[in-house]
Amino acid sequence: MSYSAQNIRNVCLLGHGGNGKTSLAESMLYLTGGTLRQGNPSDGNTVCDYDPEETRRQISLGTAIAPIDYKGCKINVLDTPGYFDFSGEVVEALRVAESAVIVCSAKGGMSVGAEKAWKYCEQRKLPRILYISKTDEENSDYNAAFATLRERFGKNIAPLVAPIWDSNKKVVGIIDVLHKRAYEIKDAKRVEIDVPEDKKPVLDELYDALKESVAETSEEMMDKYFGGEDFTYAEMVQGLRTGVKDLSIFPVLCGSAITGLGTFMLLDTIVDLMPNPLEGQPDLAENQNGDVEEFVTSPGALPCAFVWKTISDQYGKYSFVKVVSGHLTPDMQVVNSRTGNTEKLGRLYTMKGKKAEEVKELSCGDIGAVAKMEKLKTGDTMCDPRKLVKLSAIPFPEPCYSVAVAPKTKGQEDKIAAGLTRMSEEDLTYHWQNNAETHQMVISGTGDMQMDVLVSRLKIRFGVDAELRPIRVPYREKIKKKVEAHGRHKKQSGGSGQFGDVWIRFEPQSETDDLVFTEEVFGGSVPKNFFPAVEKGLRDSISRGVLAGYPLVGLKATLYDGSYHAVDSNEMAFKTAAQLAYKEGIPNASPTILEPIGELRVTIPDSYLGDVMGDLNKRRGRVMGMNPTEDGEQVLEAEVPMSEMTTYAIDLRSITQSRGSFTFRFVRYEEAPPMAQQKAIEDAKALHDEE
Repeated sequence: MSYSAQNIRNVCLLGHGGNGKTSLAESMLYLTGGTLRQGNPSDGNTVCDYDPEETRRQISLGTAIAPIDYKGCKINVLDTPGYFDFSGEVVEALRVAESAVIVCSAKGGMSVGAEKAWKYCEQRKLPRILYISKTDEENSDYNAAFATLRERFGKNIAPLVAPIWDSNKKVVGIIDVLHKRAYEIKDAKRVEIDVPEDKKPVLDELYDALKESVAETSEEMMDKYFGGEDFTYAEMVQGLRTGVKDLSIFPVLCGSAITGLGTFMLLDTIVDLMPNPLEGQPDLAENQNGDVEEFVTSPGALPCAFVWKTISDQYGKYSFVKVVSGHLTPDMQVVNSRTGNTEKLGRLYTMKGKKAEEVKELSCGDIGAVAKMEKLKTGDTMCDPRKLVKLSAIPFPEPCYSVAVAPKTKGQEDKIAAGLTRMSEEDLTYHWQNNAETHQMVISGTGDMQMDVLVSRLKIRFGVDAELRPIRVPYREKIKKKVEAHGRHKKQSGGSGQFGDVWIRFEPQSETDDLVFTEEVFGGSVPKNFFPAVEKGLRDSISRGVLAGYPLVGLKATLYDGSYHAVDSNEMAFKTAAQLAYKEGIPNASPTILEPIGELRVTIPDSYLGDVMGDLNKRRGRVMGMNPTEDGEQVLEAEVPMSEMTTYAIDLRSITQSRGSFTFRFVRYEEAPPMAQQKAIEDAKALHDEE
């Protein structure tokens, strides 16, 4: 069935891990006939958590789609992970949603996940509903949860619901403030009940507050309100829609996903108050001339779709798309604006968790999938050849946590590389590389849980057992004083022998890290044709320093004297002589170890500033400055040795309760203090013994 854009709602479920997003999606599906039975994350039988790793861990690891058919509308519910290592999945979903439901638990109220979700919505100017979940569970406290929301987000919070408690303070029903009706759930059906007498004053108070919120949405409404006139139902709905769209009203609802209490009211609110794709924030697109302009969603325009997610499984590859103008049909010819290539669309599907249902058309505003488009990547724009545009990219978080990965059985490095490459099509928040210097395969991503999941998937999907190890720090060595050294290579073993003899001056230089080789030979004591061999011998030598085997940088070597033999001298002999001079001279030139220093930018709430600075002092960090952000946080800038940053992503989360974020980039090398040098030498020795 094809829906018009006016009858589509793309809604993102956001919030902290464990607050009940997947259960809420399951409740929506079950109560609207989308599934025959209601699944439970702890039983591993939900529609949205279908990946083997998700069922094993009982948490969401990726965004899944739960399409709901309700009152003639299609609600594409995007169920996102709540754990911060998988924030890339969240920003993918936010990229194609016009509104959000932030799920908060009645047991804890305002969680860090809800704060982050709110911040995501603020950045994207996304209308949102606050939904207080788990109201029927032990130790739940709706009033306390609501109070924390009101305290955190202010008077724009508008409760559309009032809970009805039994004698044990358990929520057994809800009052719909807008419609002035009360409901309870019986046998998975919403049953209307009378508003309890003791709740009528509460209902009147909340309705008056709602009227005041509606009055503030326009001057006409304000005049009517102060004139003492009542609003009609249509005016109330229109006022709420306006307030929700311009972000002056944030509806608050509550319920229980397990019993279904409040689920229908949430669906009603999404259909009645949340924007459709035509009313969402306009996208930005780059046209053929390279100019960036607003891209307006239009059903009657030329076809255009955005690839916002990719999944690959044993059955093939699915590219998840949102149609942003026109409509898509199978076999349609489109241009990939990234590559400029024309491609024919494959079969089209709507997705319900892992279940794909083939469709003949994807209409404007809808979300679906295209199968077996091998050249399509997440972030691509597919458009009509007559109007080439490139829609704005997805703002993925920068990788901030790095580990090395190695096979448990030697010789399976290629299988790991193939697996990581394949999985990186699905997850663009990590990248990997073979570090030629440290001889490690290094993965950089968002956190330790993401890395653990990658290793598990390598085993499940690609049959390779891998393990994670700390990354090795790429130290350098350098000399601090000038020395002169003699290298003499003489070998005679019957027939022609080998003879090379050089005097070389070694000194530090700062113009470049590379070797600077010069010669000051007089009188032909070393013929010119052997100069390249001397330089080659030195270049081979500087790959291993004399302290711990790290590369030697900033070296100037001057060949100033030597001798040769008319018969026995050759290039190999002079190359060896140069290496002997290196081994003799460098240990006497005050060699030292240099460590990589990075620029750290930590964004944190003010309250954590002291703890974060104290932690940086322990890491030998130098604070360079602080800058306040627009939303009241602080950006702390510091320079920190890279060797002290291996666990920083995990430690910062612990210090700031996951409210902090950071970026870290290499800036330069500088001499390490004695203790750090000793540790670097011990690490190198341990690695050598291991090999």
